[in-house]
Amino acid sequence: MSQILTRLTALALIALLAACGGRNAPPQRDAAPTNNAPTRANFGEANPQDFGRVGPQNHRVHGIDVSKFQPSIDWPTARDNGVNFAFIKATEGGDQADPLFDQHWQGAARAGIPRGAYHFFYHCRPAIEQARWFIAHVPRTRGALPPVLDMEWTPTSPTCRVRNSPEHIRSEAQIFIRALQSHYGQRPILYTAIDFFEDNQMWRVQGADFWLRAVKAHPKDLYAGQHWTFWQYSGTGYVPGIAGKTDLNAFAGSARDWTAWLAANQH
Repeated sequence: MSQILTRLTALALIALLAACGGRNAPPQRDAAPTNNAPTRANFGEANPQDFGRVGPQNHRVHGIDVSKFQPSIDWPTARDNGVNFAFIKATEGGDQADPLFDQHWQGAARAGIPRGAYHFFYHCRPAIEQARWFIAHVPRTRGALPPVLDMEWTPTSPTCRVRNSPEHIRSEAQIFIRALQSHYGQRPILYTAIDFFEDNQMWRVQGADFWLRAVKAHPKDLYAGQHWTFWQYSGTGYVPGIAGKTDLNAFAGSARDWTAWLAANQH
């Protein structure tokens, strides 16, 4: 009888722990196994640029970033034509969620494409509220790329065109980055453009890798001395499997570097 009671007690404890889940539950696994050997980019360009001696063609690993503005994506076709990673818009500010995030998130996963989620920063709302909004919408999924904070000026926003001080902006960036680091256990990525980068001395922000926009020159020619991991080199690209135009990006290193970076940075 005592052995039976002991076993029943153990089973009850296991059931209780499984029901608790919570923050310490393991990340979800919903992605197909990824092939880390990158495929060659077979992209087109609506607005070709001359980048000089060093351009996108000098980089081996390419990918995309997408949102609701790319409503139809054949992810396996995109993968076979050089989409080796995808950053997908999840949230904006503290009350907007991209309506196609879940669709794109699951589609990229099924195709075996490494993908991460990004948040577009709203300068009229505290960073911690925005971080909580992002965390509420983006699961801790095994195999996901690090989360991304997209910070840029918003001169055409219908509700918020404020330009806060550089000190305030960097402080808000650090708050957001720390919150994501704590929740996802990954070093976040900070996306920005050259004007915002220079106006706010964003090179002083700590704890994040950089994803830089430069559509007419190589990042080394615009962001002197700044280390970067991803480069957005086009906003008018064509990718087989995606209807209409999309943003094109390159990874900083070689195919071997890419494999190593994935091993170190995927959740």
